[in-house]
Amino acid sequence: WDNYTQIVTANMLIAFTLATFVYIRSFSVKPGNTDKRELAAGGHSGNMLYDWFIGRELNPRVTLPIFGEIDIKVFCELRPGLFGWILLDVAFIAHQYKTYGHVTDSIILITCFQALYVFDSFYMEPSMLTTMDITTDGFGFMLSFGDLAWVPFIYSLQARYLAVYPLSLGLYGNAGVLAILSLGYYIFRSANNQKNRFRTDPSDPRIAHLKYMETASGSKLIISGWWGTARHINYLGDWIMSWAFCLPTGVAGYLVHSGPALLDGETGFSRGTDRVVQGDARGWGMAISYFYVIYFAILLIHRERRDESKCMRKYGKDWEEYKKIVPWRIIPGVY
Repeated sequence: WDNYTQIVTANMLIAFTLATFVYIRSFSVKPGNTDKRELAAGGHSGNMLYDWFIGRELNPRVTLPIFGEIDIKVFCELRPGLFGWILLDVAFIAHQYKTYGHVTDSIILITCFQALYVFDSFYMEPSMLTTMDITTDGFGFMLSFGDLAWVPFIYSLQARYLAVYPLSLGLYGNAGVLAILSLGYYIFRSANNQKNRFRTDPSDPRIAHLKYMETASGSKLIISGWWGTARHINYLGDWIMSWAFCLPTGVAGYLVHSGPALLDGETGFSRGTDRVVQGDARGWGMAISYFYVIYFAILLIHRERRDESKCMRKYGKDWEEYKKIVPWRIIPGVY
């Protein structure tokens, strides 16, 4: 908490440096190279700034002493940013306890929800290897900055808010938010498991009931089950979960009335006499505490549109036929 600005600055500098390193190094990729290195399809446009941003090389790798070969993109996608996200949440819990002498249910709930999301990504890591970030996008500043700076520091804003304004939800508040998280996680995990099993083990009895259409390229597109309801139904579950990350902040916004610091004889902590009240600030903080919901909706729609364009180029008329069978993009009956 005390070194927050310094840590943000360091992570951004590392992101800039890493993006520049992989960009310069990508020019050593030659056709037919023995290392099987590959440029990303959209990452060598000739526009230096754009290519640096989007990433020229698909999976840049380095070999390090002791550790061996490291896939930079896969490492950054699943390690520093996600671990950093949870470490920040825990630091914010510690700050709330240091300041107020207790920890609220709201900050515990958000941290548990977000930890579930992160550890689910680690547990289901093989399925992450089939996502667009890994299979299609190059590794440039967009992913470098996103993984190292954006994810940990933006995604943890709700816990940071609650570290200052200790909101208690009560029994019904906890139950309501938990229900929303459970619904989103069920859709997200069930849909992703279904797709991953279909791709990796079509003989799995858990997906034997699924119907599919075969394209001219030999690929199979699921047209029943979760993927028969919408072409990116997993995004719906992801977005529902984002609400559970933000709702514990309530109608956000606070004012701080400063006072002198006092030593708490019971805990030994130096506790300020600042009074945190909502007052006229009530509601204004929602632009920050609910930013994740809005941003995530834009991110998922943008990603869905990019995926649609890629599939249209890949499958052509077969994709048009598939869209007639599964007309909804993310939300059945709405979008």
